[in-house]
Amino acid sequence: MTETTVPMLPCRTIQPVIDFYAALGFAVTFQQRSPNPYAVVERGGIQLHFFGMKGYEPAASYSTCYIRTDDVDALHHAFRAGLKAAYGRVPTRGLPRIGPLKDTSYGVRQFLVTDPGGNCLRVGQPISRDHHHRPAPEETFERALHHASLLADSKDDPASAARVIDRVLNLQGDEPTPVRLLRLLVLRADVAGRLGDDATAASALARAAGIRLTPQERKSAHGDLERLEELRDFRNTPRALHLTASSEAPSSTP
Repeated sequence: MTETTVPMLPCRTIQPVIDFYAALGFAVTFQQRSPNPYAVVERGGIQLHFFGMKGYEPAASYSTCYIRTDDVDALHHAFRAGLKAAYGRVPTRGLPRIGPLKDTSYGVRQFLVTDPGGNCLRVGQPISRDHHHRPAPEETFERALHHASLLADSKDDPASAARVIDRVLNLQGDEPTPVRLLRLLVLRADVAGRLGDDATAASALARAAGIRLTPQERKSAHGDLERLEELRDFRNTPRALHLTASSEAPSSTP
């Protein structure tokens, strides 16, 4: 026998959700408007079902599913490209949004993408046979990064991640290396944006942008520097686009 598991995810209205997945490269293979709103989207071996639910609040959703792939980098790149084409920018906060691609402490390289219905897709590729959490580093700032990253990108708990970073950045008598400071500030700006704390996000981005790095340090922090520019670019996006990207009705034009 061959079994298949198919997630069935809620949303307030169907059309904005299937428009979003179309931007990600999914095809709509079934859509029903009555008696109950329902739709199916597919991309390669991924199949997702959605049902409309009156009174449903996307921002309060806990719905999630895990998608395992053998090329998470390519899928992340394709999703980002599709979202940029549909939205004019890659949405990194509000609904919908896509998160950064990261190696986790439990042997998976993954990213999170959240649709207009508030459903979170965790897309990952195993990079180790051991999927137990690795021990947290002993060094103070690396340890904070470890825990804050888990909270922000695995538990989707930006508020707790912010508290971890703020606590370590306010320590007296101990200073992080420039690269560690950059990583802490970029993640702090990221989670501040997710929380709608624009003042803190702007402050962290400005501080991160002012850090001087050697060529070797820039190489080691390549991914964080890319994320820094992405977050700065998002802040420069016209507010009308932010409002579109936060709604259940994504725009098809830049």
